[in-house]
Amino acid sequence: MIYETASAKINLTLDTLFKRDDGYHEVEMIMTTIDLNDRLSFEKREDQKIVLNVDESFIPSDERNLAYRAALLMKETYNIKEGVTITLEKNIPVAAGLAGGSSDAAATMRGMNRLFNLNATLDELSELSATIGSDVPFCIYSQTAICRGRGEIIELLPKTPAAWVVIAKPVLGLSTPEIYGNLDLSKPFEVHTDRCLKAIQTNDYELLCQSLSNRLEPVSMELNKDIKKLKDNMINNGADGALMSGSGPTVYGLAHKERQARHIYNAVSGCCNDVYIVRTLG
Repeated sequence: MIYETASAKINLTLDTLFKRDDGYHEVEMIMTTIDLNDRLSFEKREDQKIVLNVDESFIPSDERNLAYRAALLMKETYNIKEGVTITLEKNIPVAAGLAGGSSDAAATMRGMNRLFNLNATLDELSELSATIGSDVPFCIYSQTAICRGRGEIIELLPKTPAAWVVIAKPVLGLSTPEIYGNLDLSKPFEVHTDRCLKAIQTNDYELLCQSLSNRLEPVSMELNKDIKKLKDNMINNGADGALMSGSGPTVYGLAHKERQARHIYNAVSGCCNDVYIVRTLG
């Protein structure tokens, strides 16, 4: 039996530069991991089946699940004749902008790499994983990184300054294609990528908080009014910085001290069901 941890991610910055010929947007974003994790176990089967056991009934256990697709990709790429039973314990909220599905896929690829002694490098797995989803290459490394292209061009960075993170996901979800469809690139919006890079490289917590920026945030706020309410609530209750992660709807607030994080948590916990206090990993 092999075990893997799939960590959630948050965006520190997210910039969309232009619409590509393939229909996707060219992005430049800095992401890091947080201590909110799914857990996966892997066991060989004598038949050739992929069996995915998920502890939540509303989460699919077939090709609709990125972990299943990752397992299938590994079997096909490395000509694995045996099957695998994957047991997935979900803790990361789904459709939240936290890359829960992508992180599960990345953990599946790392887990099968170990289970079948494939000896593939993380760089090889990251390159292969781009066919599954844009966030999966980042999740293979599960560190702090700046990501470009569709998200598959990864440059690893040092750890972020240590921080407490309060995560809150509104009840109403959002459609990522709809958000990108509503994005108007002609509207000016400043994303502080360089400032964020400097903050990470110099371990400057205050500068990091000042650099949080996400070009999709105003678009998502128009579609879901709870996002702005949550962000304002966090700032008004002592968060040093707050931002929507990915295409939303999850909002997070940064705090330097645990007591400060607890205060923010108490302030927003009545607004939505999915609220967590975690630490940065990166």
